[in-house]
Amino acid sequence: MTFLRILVPATLLAFCLACSKTPEGPDPRLAQPEHFKKVLDAHGDWEKWVAAKSFSFAMVHETTLEWENHYLSLMDGKVRIDADLFQAGNDGDQVWVSPNRQSFPGQSVRFYHNLYATFLSIPYSLTDTLITVTPLDNRILNGVSYTTLEAKMKDGKLMGPSNRYELLIDSTTGQVAWVLFAVTFFDKGNQVQEALKYEDYRNADGMIFPRVITGYLLDNDSTTRIRYQSSFTDVYVLEEELDDSLFKMPKQGVKSN
Repeated sequence: MTFLRILVPATLLAFCLACSKTPEGPDPRLAQPEHFKKVLDAHGDWEKWVAAKSFSFAMVHETTLEWENHYLSLMDGKVRIDADLFQAGNDGDQVWVSPNRQSFPGQSVRFYHNLYATFLSIPYSLTDTLITVTPLDNRILNGVSYTTLEAKMKDGKLMGPSNRYELLIDSTTGQVAWVLFAVTFFDKGNQVQEALKYEDYRNADGMIFPRVITGYLLDNDSTTRIRYQSSFTDVYVLEEELDDSLFKMPKQGVKSN
């Protein structure tokens, strides 16, 4: 999700961030269709994502003021989260949580461990060769018409919580303004859409990331109540690998679903 390709062991591709390079020639992720390349260009030096090996960021859940630090190995899909009440990760073989399952407040550690990395890395992670990005008819949201792209995983595989995302593009900046999706992680047939609003873009060494992402429930072409809001700081996309020991399950950790 070598979004790199982050693989969840056994049956699920949970998070895609890149793809294996061919032995010779340019990386195939650099050859994006023009309609998508325009969006990528509006988000800065996106080719740095293709060259990257590591991704990290800090975030705060604004509704609860709980903090988290996220670390990802973009070459093999390993993940670590350090949070107020728990640690969680993917060591390449298993998803784990520490100090125990009861310390994690959510429904599924496997669902959560790369959720916000998926959201924050859009549109860069959509360059993966397992993803096709195609134009759709303009979408109206809250009375505004947006140029819209569809990002879809091949073979129904998952990237984060879903296998399909709609990107609504700001007509002035050319950047992603909204991301629409239905959570199919738990139910492949789920059609209930949610909307993520991307705001306050900041420069991170030439790449552009939102400082705030707000999740809304969606009713037809209008957003309703806010479900959550998260703010992001200290975003780093690095060509260096993170130490592998960072992702290992602590002695007091347990495997989790």
